Amino acid sequence: MLEQLNQALDHIERRLEAEADREVDVAEVARIAMTSEYHFRRLFSALAGMPLSVYVRRRRMTLAGAEVLGGERTLLDVAVRYGYGSGEAFARAFRSVHGIGPGEARRTGATLTAQPRMSFRVVVEGSTTMRYRIVEKEAFRVVGRKARVPLVHEGVNAAAAAHVESLDEQAIVRMKELADGEPEGVLSAVVHLTDSREEGAEVDYWIGVATGPEAAAEELDALDVPAGTWAVFDDHGPYPSALQELWRDVFTQWFPSNPYVSRPGPELLRTQPVEIGTETDSQLWVPVERAGGSGGA
Repeated sequence: MLEQLNQALDHIERRLEAEADREVDVAEVARIAMTSEYHFRRLFSALAGMPLSVYVRRRRMTLAGAEVLGGERTLLDVAVRYGYGSGEAFARAFRSVHGIGPGEARRTGATLTAQPRMSFRVVVEGSTTMRYRIVEKEAFRVVGRKARVPLVHEGVNAAAAAHVESLDEQAIVRMKELADGEPEGVLSAVVHLTDSREEGAEVDYWIGVATGPEAAAEELDALDVPAGTWAVFDDHGPYPSALQELWRDVFTQWFPSNPYVSRPGPELLRTQPVEIGTETDSQLWVPVERAGGSGGA
């Protein structure tokens, strides 16, 4: 799959060089990568550490920066060449990447920020293995309490921890009464609001239980999850670092090496016990489909 991903990145470069004034057709790029647009965006974000849209903007402004400093075209011509209808809009985009306006950059010969062309390759490290199984699951409902929190890649997520602490005993008891099916017991669920998986991106963070699709939520929040396929990963290690590493490895190692792509849906996590630094048994459920399926875009 890495070969297809790199072919997709080469296509982006060709479009930026030949048709710099047009938006990159992400659906076309995803087809070259032989995956859905939804999965391509999420996989790119996990591998690159930035959303695809940010990478494309930075590459476009890198190419534009070279032309600004080159001085062969007027600034307005450069703006139009890179798809901006006015010098002001181009200046704002230019400054967001380079920290300086194009006019000042040309006058002073300023040092600009370059986003290098990206490519992906496999790096084999250690002898880590990943234990997983594929599960077909009927429609179900997550019932619990949700909060909007930022993604944290390393260390404790203070906002998520505060949400857990805010749960009252009555809510927890009610959740346990409603629990019915896998994953068993009280779990967390993460719903990504954008294609970004970078540090600080906002997600809906749930604490709840899996139950039947018709279960009455009453005073609790409810998230309806359609039937589908799940990749289930079992892991053991110190909390929370082992879980954060597992999440990273699923998207940077497991997906590129297996015939599955991600599909829309919450990522479910069950851990026991949940104490900082404690060795924890965990189970991560990620919604997937076979590569070449009809996934969301």
